Formats: sequence, structure tokens, C-alpha cells
Amino acid sequence: MINNIVPASTAGAVGIAVAAIELTDSSSWWRDIDESPVWQNRIFYTLAVLYGVVSAIALIQLVRIQLRVPEYGWTTQKVFHFLNFLVNAVRCLVFIFFRGVQRLQPEIVQHILLDVPSLAFFTTYALLVLFWAEIYYQARAVSTDGLKPSFYTINIVVYAVQIILWLILWWKPVSVLVILSKMFFAGVSLFAALGFLLYGGRLFLMLQRFPVESKGRRKKLQEVGYVTTICFLCFLIRCVMMCFNAFDKSADLNVLDHPILNFIYYLFVEILPSSLVLFILRKLPPKRGITQYHPIR
Repeated sequence: MINNIVPASTAGAVGIAVAAIELTDSSSWWRDIDESPVWQNRIFYTLAVLYGVVSAIALIQLVRIQLRVPEYGWTTQKVFHFLNFLVNAVRCLVFIFFRGVQRLQPEIVQHILLDVPSLAFFTTYALLVLFWAEIYYQARAVSTDGLKPSFYTINIVVYAVQIILWLILWWKPVSVLVILSKMFFAGVSLFAALGFLLYGGRLFLMLQRFPVESKGRRKKLQEVGYVTTICFLCFLIRCVMMCFNAFDKSADLNVLDHPILNFIYYLFVEILPSSLVLFILRKLPPKRGITQYHPIR
């Protein structure tokens, strides 16, 4: 009878052992997929298809807007959809030929092909922040003359710094510079997240103060709230992941043997946010004149 009683310490040890075995099995499952060329191809081709779908949606929306209001030229809304189409199309091609990209020499060419779409993604959504800032300051009767020059200056500085880092890496590829490049982009992503929080939040609070009977108030409030939340989280996740990517080898992105990590990362920081924002901002502008606020006109 006594022999059938298991001491508490033994039971605890058994529980820890079982948990360790389960964790090891889980880690082994993850590692098996990461090391399998078949699964690598499946995951990278899946990413290519998803990016292709988002790119096609952005292009279709751009064509619909052009057919609806051809007389307005290249509005902010059209530029936004065109950049979305461009970013996602390039990503699609990169993932289709991902194995070939990994073999390109010098190595700096790989960095450029993988980083340029990320920079263009930043520009695309910084354009949305710019438009919201213009709406906010115009509503408060504040001059917006300095906003577009600031937008161009910020983008020029970001691209210039990144190009300088690429050139230095080309000249002398050292690990410290690779870390610095990743941390720089983490900082850019944090800056974008704060921009959405600042101007999206301000615009949301301003719309809340409009009279309840204002036409379209509720819908515009929801649009700004949803897009602000999605984009803030998107760039914040990108910032955190780039920090891990810079200092932890197991969190390396854009490498063949981390397909699951790549899938999770790109799904949550580019594919899902782009899809959701395109869906939320799918409404076409009026045919004649624009008499009410649209998030990106």
C-alpha cells in the first residue's frame, strides 16, 4: 500500500520531465520544418502567393479609382494604392526566387533586394500619416505648408542613411554594421508607429468631438480608429522583431533555414496589415467633387 504512494517531489519531477519532453518534441517539429527544403519551398511560395494577391487587390483598386475620377490626376489615394501594389509585387517576386536571391553575390545585393521593399512599405504608410496630419491641422486652422517638405526630408534622410550603410557593408562587411543596419530600421519602424499613434489618435479624438448627426461621422471614426490601431501594431511588431533579429541568431529573418519565422513575421507586419487597410479604405471617391473627408484622398 505504501509502495503505491508517489512522493510529491517525485510527481513534480515527473511533471517537469513530461513538460521538457513536450517542449523538445515541439522544438524538434519546428526544426524539422525549418531544415526541410520541401517545407521551405512551400512556405516561401505561399508567401509569394499572398503577396501577389494583395498586390493584385491594390492594382484593381487603383484602376477603379482612376476610372471613377480620372480628372484628379495622381491624388494621395492613387499614390498610396500604387505604392502598395509596387511593394507587394516586389515581395512576391523576391519570394518566388528566394533561393536564387540567397545565392547572389556580393552579399550586399541580397540586403538591398530584401530591404528596399521594407523601406517602400515605410514610405507608403508614412504617406497616410502625412494626409492625416494635413487634415488635422487644416481643421484647427493651422498652416500645413511645412508638412510635405518634412515628409520628403524624412524619407530622403532614411533612404540616404540606409544607402550609406549598404555602401559601407559592401566595402567592409562586418557584423557590427549589420546589427547597426537592423537597429536603424527598428528605429524607423518605431518612428512610424509613433507617427500613427500621434496623428491617427489626434484625428480620432477630433472626429469624436464632431456633432453626432454629422454625415458619415461614425464610419470615418471607425476607419481612422481601425487603421491607426492596425498600423501602430504593425510597425511596433516590426520594431521589436528587428531588435531580436539584430542580436539573436535564432531570430534571423530572410534566411532559408527559418521559413516559419519568416512566414509569421511577414504575415503580421506586411500581408495582414496591408490587406486590412485596403479593405477598410476600399470606398471609391465621389464622381463629381469631394465634399466630405476620406482617409486618403
